[in-house]
Amino acid sequence: LLLLSLLPLLCLRGRGQGFGQTRFICTSVPLDGDMCAAAAPGTGSAEELKSTVLQLRETVLQQKETIMNQKETIRELTAKLGRCESQSVLEGLPGEPKGGGAGRKGGFSKNTMGDLSRTPAAETLSQLGQTLQSLKTRLENLEQFSRMNSSSQTNNLKDILQNKIDDLEKQVLSRVNSLEEGKFNPKNESEERGKIESTLTSLHQRISDLEKGQKDNRPPDRFQLTFPLRTNYMYAKVKKSLPEMYAFSICMWIKSNASPGMGTPFSYAVPGQANELVLIEWGNNPMEILINDKVAKLPFVINDGKWHHICVTWTTRDGVWEAYQDGTQTGNGENLAPYHPIKPQGVLVLGQEQDTLGGGFDATQAFMGELAHFNVWDRKLSPGEVYGLATCSAKALSGNVIAWAEANIDIYGGATKWTFEACRQLN
Repeated sequence: LLLLSLLPLLCLRGRGQGFGQTRFICTSVPLDGDMCAAAAPGTGSAEELKSTVLQLRETVLQQKETIMNQKETIRELTAKLGRCESQSVLEGLPGEPKGGGAGRKGGFSKNTMGDLSRTPAAETLSQLGQTLQSLKTRLENLEQFSRMNSSSQTNNLKDILQNKIDDLEKQVLSRVNSLEEGKFNPKNESEERGKIESTLTSLHQRISDLEKGQKDNRPPDRFQLTFPLRTNYMYAKVKKSLPEMYAFSICMWIKSNASPGMGTPFSYAVPGQANELVLIEWGNNPMEILINDKVAKLPFVINDGKWHHICVTWTTRDGVWEAYQDGTQTGNGENLAPYHPIKPQGVLVLGQEQDTLGGGFDATQAFMGELAHFNVWDRKLSPGEVYGLATCSAKALSGNVIAWAEANIDIYGGATKWTFEACRQLN
């Protein structure tokens, strides 16, 4: 087809020269006729025209060959890329990569149900090692206490805990060596990681119990939670779920200088909706409150390594919300999930963003810092009540839905409890 369309033009080339305007002539040609002779008789020798046709044919064949070579190159590159992608999957954890980000990355209305954590195995083991170091530091503090208050029971507990930590360090080192030697089995790796995390939680609880012996006289609300690392296994869980709520006030003391963003102080998930109620500061975005996956940006400026008191109030009528920092209202708005009541029978987690009910944590969205006096009410607090909480007024209230007390919270993965007195932060 290419040759048939070009030949009349080649044959008429000489006739187009010398005229002010080129004309194209269409001539019917028999199937067995001489195309050039029919198109433009007397315009050149048949030999020259045949030579041109042969050159065109040669050019077309060369182009076909080039295209075939390029296709072969593309196939080779595609195969290499496929091998690279397969290798990267083998180097990750069992639930690893899936395209796109976990949690709220990229859009205000992204539903994160089913997203999985993407922490590489070596990085996770490194984080476990750091957690062990944190526990060892706490154990050293207990040793100092035991020297000052010598007790055979305390010394025996200390020795048992030290042996536990030594065993855990050997397990972590063994897993790292296996990774370096290429001995990687996703199923076994998942089981081993689960065992290590379970032992860490048990170890942490025993240390906490030992520490608690020093704090028996402490009021039940004078404690804080500390999340020293970004992990996908360190969190606290509130034992009680939320009821159906048509309004709420959520207040807490918070301290962080993590960058970028402090992560997720709390998340509440219900069946079918992981983002029922979430407070998150991810990446370079401002802190946000999510209700039924709808978003409002909060004007908090708190990522400075100092303690701050924050409150968020909301009512389902017109979706009206207010934000308070250190007792002063800093922002408000409306149309945040209007006429949508907070659903009951969910899971309330401190320190992690849930992508599935009670799990699906992503280390990049984990809270890193300290948190205390997390209280929830099923009504909007007045500005005076919020100010009283932030200034440690003697009339300050406790949450009528969730009250801050050690008995109401379970901790996992090495998150720690320390004594905290909010009023000291104001001096």
